Amino acid sequence: MKSETRQANKTLKVILDSNAFFVPLQFKIDIFEELKRILNANFEAALLSPIRREIGRIAEDGSPQTRKDASYVLRLIEKCKYIEVKEKSGFSPDDTIVDVAREWKCPVFTNDRQLRKRLRDINVTVIYVRQKSHLAVDGRL
Repeated sequence: MKSETRQANKTLKVILDSNAFFVPLQFKIDIFEELKRILNANFEAALLSPIRREIGRIAEDGSPQTRKDASYVLRLIEKCKYIEVKEKSGFSPDDTIVDVAREWKCPVFTNDRQLRKRLRDINVTVIYVRQKSHLAVDGRL
């Protein structure tokens, strides 16, 4: 019984992929409220360093609209816990997400189909946008 209580108080880490931060702009979904709703637990939105760098590149190199969207995203990421991850040579940001999610055994919020499949293939829970209106969970929390 005590372990259940400790488990309930434990904060769940959720890794956010770069595309997750654009969801509020694309679908008008408050991602943090939706995460709170579907997880029904204390959670910590984790921003891995390669994802932060990827968003920074988008903010600098994208089209004028993309740069505008990315500047909004840069404010949104301040709500996340930044985690510096030692990148492995030849690893893409997606490779890093897969590696860290496997190690931490935590869910990942992404809309990238290929990344979702890679994560599900290694039994990592995936959070994604469903029907352009809300978040859904694929896997066990």
